[in-house]
Amino acid sequence: MKKEGGRTRSGGSRATNELTLGLVQMAMGDDQDANISKAVTMVAEAARRGASLVCLPELFASRYFPQDRGSKPRAEPVPGPTTRRLAEAARESNVALVGGSLYEKAPGGRFYNTSVVFDEMGSVLGKYRKVQVPQDESFYEKDYFSSGKTYSVFKTTSADVGVLICFDQWYPEPARVIKLMGADVLFYPTAIGTVDGIEETEGDWKEAWELVQRGHAISNSMIVAAVNRVGKEGRMSFWGGSFVSDQFGRVLARADDREQVLMATCDLGLGTRVEEGWGFLRNRKPGTYRRLTT
Repeated sequence: MKKEGGRTRSGGSRATNELTLGLVQMAMGDDQDANISKAVTMVAEAARRGASLVCLPELFASRYFPQDRGSKPRAEPVPGPTTRRLAEAARESNVALVGGSLYEKAPGGRFYNTSVVFDEMGSVLGKYRKVQVPQDESFYEKDYFSSGKTYSVFKTTSADVGVLICFDQWYPEPARVIKLMGADVLFYPTAIGTVDGIEETEGDWKEAWELVQRGHAISNSMIVAAVNRVGKEGRMSFWGGSFVSDQFGRVLARADDREQVLMATCDLGLGTRVEEGWGFLRNRKPGTYRRLTT
């Protein structure tokens, strides 16, 4: 049996319930190539520290351009230059990599906020296009992104991985779909913070942001990892706070508001124990939920 990146592998099967995640919390500058190089360096750091699964933040290659209307961000195809660099990073570090998200120029002239997932050999397992796209002051994402249409779960050596992106965090339905598709871990690459001139009149935004995702972890008996960015960009102050919640809502690791690689070791078996004890899935009544689709 061979020990790699904090996990034990034997013939491709999972021989341990222990899973180590690496969350890359970073700040972005104006130079996209420099941002990508920083991300690659931090992926390598996560691997050296024992991660088998690593995730980058939303739109990690650039500043958060949707805070302004009329920006001229650089879009690219998938596959393209950035995905090639991420594939190389995954292969060199021998980790499965959730490539945060990037600004995808798709065939037919549409643009998407897209996360690409790679296995340890650098092969593309698939991609997810953000479905829930906000449109609000300083979050003018509908000016730039079309909505995706489907959800996916990606099979890596160490876990089955679901990916949703930022604003998806506030909706319980996508998290439940990802669970029903068999995910062990749900990653949320994210770009969220406070905005100069906008008061948090409803309450503490950061607290609500974390709490709603921990709720998804509990109700779906699933590990949830949120990967935010940090730094001041225009009116936006990104608060960081990246965290990993276990399958019953306990925070295993939480970052502050500085750049860092956040590490967390998780017990994949806890999800099965929660499901067996609480029966959240087996006691569902899908026939009563039809209003959700009307």
